[in-house]
Amino acid sequence: MEKEYKMSAARARELQEELNYLKTTRSDEVAEQIKVARGFGDLSENSEYDEAKNEQGKLYSRIAELEEIIQHIVIVDESSNTDVVAIGCKVTVSGTDGKALPPYSIVGSQESDPMHGIISEESPFGKALIGAKEGDTVTVEAPRGNINYTVLKIER
Repeated sequence: MEKEYKMSAARARELQEELNYLKTTRSDEVAEQIKVARGFGDLSENSEYDEAKNEQGKLYSRIAELEEIIQHIVIVDESSNTDVVAIGCKVTVSGTDGKALPPYSIVGSQESDPMHGIISEESPFGKALIGAKEGDTVTVEAPRGNINYTVLKIER
């Protein structure tokens, strides 16, 4: 079974726009770099040519990655109003000391940004929170041992 990439419709549009940019504008830019580098002479000692070819390899790799993701996107319905933690909601939890932590947004793996409180549903913290209700205590498996959190608030 192929991997599904859960994300918001907005993130799916961003990935499609990036793919279009890479296939058109960026691809042309890299081709021009290679063309210019070829004009510098002997390809065996031409660092500009090597760098342009490396850039082309990275470009093709990213294009293939985006095509794979886009082919298997599952758009998450963020409008459903449920009382459990799901992708697209904002969750406030408290640690074992009872102190509320800043709210976390639960998103698909392609949208996560842990440094800004945007947590992937595939992360240990996200997995523990998915399906929890307000007042539930969840256990997150961490390298240093299990950590308990209490769900204080769920917002859409």
